[in-house]
Amino acid sequence: MVHVLSSRILLRPTDPERSRAFYGEQLGLSVYREFGTGPERGTVYFLGGGFLELSGRSDAPASPGPRLWLQVEDVTAACEELRARGVEIVRPPVREPWGLVEMWTADPDGTPIVLVEIPADHPLRYRPGI
Repeated sequence: MVHVLSSRILLRPTDPERSRAFYGEQLGLSVYREFGTGPERGTVYFLGGGFLELSGRSDAPASPGPRLWLQVEDVTAACEELRARGVEIVRPPVREPWGLVEMWTADPDGTPIVLVEIPADHPLRYRPGI
């Protein structure tokens, strides 16, 4: 059995500086660490229980690429905050048929980002009899 000690999502953006501005300034992720020098230096951001690493450069966005699923406490407040920072909201918050509240945005290379709120009455938070 593999014993995973840590994990991260690795993105190779087409424009590292633009992606660092998006994830660090617009999305507001905190930097865990940076490595290397110059415009293509690596930057690792905290993602709750994991990490997001931007390193290297790609000539074109990955296709099909990864998707980021980020749980937040209040998706409506997050949407307002991101909109105020100039982030384009692809779809505003909607309560899905499966009970989660989701909003969609994307990074500068088009990587889909879903911000998710788990309501207090959702089965992920409440299990009868426990």
